Amino acid sequence: MKIGIIGFGYWGTNLIRNFANINGAELVKVADSRQERKQFLEKLCPTAEFCNDSRQITDDKNIDAVVIATPVFTHYELAQRSLINGKHVMVEKPMSSDLKQAEELIEISEKNGKVLMVDHTYLYTGAVQKMKNLIDQKQIGNIKYFDSTRINLGLFQPDVNVLWDLATHDISILNYLVKEKPSFVQASGVSHTENGIENIAYLTVKYDSGFIAHFNCSWSSPVKIRMMLIGGDKKMIVFNDLEPTEKVKVYDTGYEHKTDEDKTKILVDYRAGDIYIPKLETKEALASMAADFLNAIKTGEKTISDKFSGLEVLKILEASQKSIKDKGREIKIQ
Repeated sequence: MKIGIIGFGYWGTNLIRNFANINGAELVKVADSRQERKQFLEKLCPTAEFCNDSRQITDDKNIDAVVIATPVFTHYELAQRSLINGKHVMVEKPMSSDLKQAEELIEISEKNGKVLMVDHTYLYTGAVQKMKNLIDQKQIGNIKYFDSTRINLGLFQPDVNVLWDLATHDISILNYLVKEKPSFVQASGVSHTENGIENIAYLTVKYDSGFIAHFNCSWSSPVKIRMMLIGGDKKMIVFNDLEPTEKVKVYDTGYEHKTDEDKTKILVDYRAGDIYIPKLETKEALASMAADFLNAIKTGEKTISDKFSGLEVLKILEASQKSIKDKGREIKIQ
């Protein structure tokens, strides 16, 4: 399996490292517009050829699969060209900056019988896999809420707002853990730059069952927080991605609402029990994701982070953008 990677930035470097060392594949070409990256590639993967033009990968008949790690606004064109030229594609999140473009990419991949996968790497982490297992085994009970905070003093993106940059991670986790489809979103945000791209934003996703999810994202925070709270009617999960070892904690904590003859009173019994810290798989998530991509190409099996999961993330992101621009109006998800 011959692989070509387009984009040699921070994430592209991680992808090169993993695809250069995976069994069953050969990294043959890397494309980047910056010529000075050639020297770095010679150290990182001396057997791979460096090129400046992405077409030397998308149009190369000897390349079987293309991995795209470029800015969001380039994803559609690069993925489309790769798929049309008969290549399997893995594209950095989000799949595209436009929902209709993503639907078109899925249509092309289906027509040509090629794998199209979105790089939602978090789904392959030991933490998310453990949370998935706990939820599927009903150890948490019925999930009532999902609360995510992803803030830091980060890089202001030139083409997408903070939700498209940061919330994408946690929306993909939400959709992976919760089977119910969302119904509506509401979002608000503010831009402190002249380009009108929101650097602070809040997103609420609503479900017909009463389940609710909330996302707090910022490039303007003095502290870095990567925390997720998942509340069930039996137990609750705290996922702190900045913890070096104890990333997931399960709290035997909850509450029970009791009825009373006087309907104006709210009677709540609280329960505070033990804290359980489960052991997590330590294998690098990116390596697992690369292996999943290759396995899908060889066997036709569905990947954990497939094109349809990427599409569902885009539906929420696009609806959130409409809500922000319409002063927080509730937007129905199609």
